[in-house]
Amino acid sequence: MFSSKLSRMAIVVAVLATSCPPVFAETTLVAVAANFAEPMNAIAEAFEKTTGHSAKLSFGSSGKFVAQIENGAPFEVFLSADQEKPEKLEKSKQAVSGTRFTYAIGKLVLWSAKPGFVDDQDTILGNGGFKHLALADPKLAPYGAAAVEVLKNKGLFEKLTPSFVLGENIAQTHQFVSTGNAELGFIALSQVIEDGKIAKGSGWIVPESLHAPIRQDAVLLNKGAENPAAPALLQFLKSAEARAIIQKYGYSLAD
Repeated sequence: MFSSKLSRMAIVVAVLATSCPPVFAETTLVAVAANFAEPMNAIAEAFEKTTGHSAKLSFGSSGKFVAQIENGAPFEVFLSADQEKPEKLEKSKQAVSGTRFTYAIGKLVLWSAKPGFVDDQDTILGNGGFKHLALADPKLAPYGAAAVEVLKNKGLFEKLTPSFVLGENIAQTHQFVSTGNAELGFIALSQVIEDGKIAKGSGWIVPESLHAPIRQDAVLLNKGAENPAAPALLQFLKSAEARAIIQKYGYSLAD
């Protein structure tokens, strides 16, 4: 009888242990480049289920995040759209040395909300037939800088500059195109991909040979050094589960 009660108690304890988050679960504040919004929402959900920790996400321009972090913003983890900005924070001693790594390599797409408007080449850029070309501000957003590089490599930058509509970040740039305020624009492939293909509208996936690789780095910020959830999130980004989500949204992975 006594051993039977012990057995039932052991079962209850085991169920509670597997169904409840750990008592040490924490929340980490994360600054995330706007292009990575969709995959990061999915990763944060998986992270909480796996570890019990949670991630509070803020999305925006990588350049603006750096300025905010330098001015004391409480972010603990930074997922940038490039390598340079996390490296800058590392050098200025605002990020923990040795924690920076490439979590994704981005892909650029010339996209229009109109089906058939952009073919699977770059024909429309040379032929014209549009008034507004949206891109993220190249001074703030790495995807905008990549778009400028593409246009310069194709000899079209000066010709098309008068048509530019600059978004503060890649999310706003996507909004310009999806609402029709710009007929087409350069955005992140992750914003329009579904099941491995462009889900709506029309687009040209830009060959990576036309711009420098968009290597996106993550880093642990000083404010996250004492919060176990912050390094745990960075570690989870390297997991097979997170990497599968990253690839699902059209990114490549670093070796």
